[in-house]
Amino acid sequence: MHKENVYILGIESSCDDTAAAVLHNGKVLSNIIANQSIHEAYGGVVPELASRAHQQNIVPVVDQALKTAGISKNQLSAVAFTKGPGLMGSLLVGSSFAKSLAFGLDIPLIEVNHMQAHILAHFIDKEGYEKPEFPFLAMTISGGHTQIVRVDDAFDMTVIGETIDDAVGEAFDKSGKLLGLGYPAGPEIDKRAKLGDPKAYKFTKPKVKGLNFSFSGLKTAILYFIRDQSKNNPEFIAQNLNAICASIQYTIVGILMDKLKLAVQETGIKSIAIGGGVSANSGIRTALKNTEQKYGWKTYIPAFEFTTDNAAMIGIVGYLKYLKNDFAPQNTMATARLKL
Repeated sequence: MHKENVYILGIESSCDDTAAAVLHNGKVLSNIIANQSIHEAYGGVVPELASRAHQQNIVPVVDQALKTAGISKNQLSAVAFTKGPGLMGSLLVGSSFAKSLAFGLDIPLIEVNHMQAHILAHFIDKEGYEKPEFPFLAMTISGGHTQIVRVDDAFDMTVIGETIDDAVGEAFDKSGKLLGLGYPAGPEIDKRAKLGDPKAYKFTKPKVKGLNFSFSGLKTAILYFIRDQSKNNPEFIAQNLNAICASIQYTIVGILMDKLKLAVQETGIKSIAIGGGVSANSGIRTALKNTEQKYGWKTYIPAFEFTTDNAAMIGIVGYLKYLKNDFAPQNTMATARLKL
């Protein structure tokens, strides 16, 4: 069913970014994000501070999204928002605003699963980016999530592997903290990894059955390694920082790729789409590109601006649900632990 001239406002507030986007028939007209720098001093997201910052940011961010898109709120067809998973206080700000706006404008309200949005970000109309064909495997890797999902349709997804403890982004951030790098440490490790020898130091990969992941053991191994080396040489980190970063990144990328290869073997699906903030990592992107030649996989990597938490991905799910008349009631509730 095709509907002409559909304008969707997407609102994303699951963690520490307040984001709003306007999509017109699957094309992004605006994608505005207000980052919260307040958390850097704490080395991680403080939920109470995050929800307060969302309250300050949400009206200006939505206003900016509409202005940049060049439309008025009266032209909107529906409002889509992140229902979960995420931080409860943060989710409540976005969901309350979305509900009020949809109610005031008398237009449909659409609830979106944040994890599904990371995967469906691949279906945003953007020049130079191909959309994956069903079925495909999606690997969602971020600060809070590590999942392999079998995608048979936009609304038929099965989680076939996930982390049993920490997410991959957390492994990067905690390792960075041990090395004295700022928060978030992922991009900094990535930058330094390009300058170091990835095989300088060997870390044992965790043994986890099937397609599930575990990163807590690796974090502990890195902690002990740095502690022991620094005992012998107090300058160890400063003298070898690039090599340590390269070795950590090499190990983490290896863990992710091993599981992906196993998932391809088990499902026979050779189309791979990645998403989530950690998919911006150059080591992962390079490893995936190499598998195309080596194993004949087809890999899909979204545009940078659609990998981290953003509202355009919420908007595209909103658009696809709008076409199916899949609307939420006004009494819908944000859910911190929402399953895919």
